[in-house]
Amino acid sequence: MAKLVITQNIEESHLDQIKSIIPNWEIVAGRDSSIWLEHLKDAEVIVGWKKEIAEHCIVADSKLRWMQSWSAGVNSMPLAEMEKKNILLTSANGVHAYPISETVFALMLGLTRKIHTYVRNQQEKKWDHAHMNLEIHEKTIGIIGVGHIGKETAKIAKAFGMKVLGVRHSDREEDFVDEMYTTDQLPEVLPRCDYVVITLPLTTETRHLFGASEFKQMKSSAFFINIGRGEIVVEEDLIDALSTGEIAGAGLDVFTKEPLDENSPLWEFENVIVTPHTSGSTEHYTKRVIEDIFITNLKSYALGGVLPKNVVDYKKGY
Repeated sequence: MAKLVITQNIEESHLDQIKSIIPNWEIVAGRDSSIWLEHLKDAEVIVGWKKEIAEHCIVADSKLRWMQSWSAGVNSMPLAEMEKKNILLTSANGVHAYPISETVFALMLGLTRKIHTYVRNQQEKKWDHAHMNLEIHEKTIGIIGVGHIGKETAKIAKAFGMKVLGVRHSDREEDFVDEMYTTDQLPEVLPRCDYVVITLPLTTETRHLFGASEFKQMKSSAFFINIGRGEIVVEEDLIDALSTGEIAGAGLDVFTKEPLDENSPLWEFENVIVTPHTSGSTEHYTKRVIEDIFITNLKSYALGGVLPKNVVDYKKGY
């Protein structure tokens, strides 16, 4: 009997939908590892990557044929070994478009309208204008990585009358993006931006894409927002850029090391907002992963067809 392991708690209604698609499969589901650990070696399909999966399933006699990630990023998985074993890998790409784009604008607006400063002042019962004089309307935003999240961010930006510059591998036109550029044209884009937003996955190509040179190309009045991955940025160079006033401030949800070290200067900067890698958190997360991605793919998998959604290209890393 084929076996499906789900390493998360899901609704009974979702379990019922899954059972109707694969009625003859054994299904093991639950967040506690004691529920699924002993079943990993026999699982043909697993939903939700856990570190224990590598030692049980990325081995010679593994039955694993398809891994559905619970996250959009897959850089923490042993991709080379999984590719060698011809394991299908699908990501949760697209699940985060709404919550992360909301966080992007929460950070941009917070920095622009000095909400973070006023929250600190409130704690001290301090009434101070703090030289607040910026607004977001009609400014220029550079979105570095125009995937699901970048597209939603661009759509919201147009509601503020912003000029939207997009950067990705392809320069083909995209709705709500005024001008599209390729990654090698980044030096042309950065000097024009009032906000630079990183929405990229972490790959060999994007690791340390942003360093001292890129921060020097930005306006001294520009804000830097990173909700992609911490290692896309050379963190020491970001700290230097903030210390010297090369950029105006930063909104950061991701860091090279997480949790962020308590001794990091990023905690102390008055022009930085730190959030604990929570930009993708949403009340609808499980529903979107299961209904929009996994069940759609499972219907095709059960019929021996090609998976239609979010199949990871091992060569690209996303």
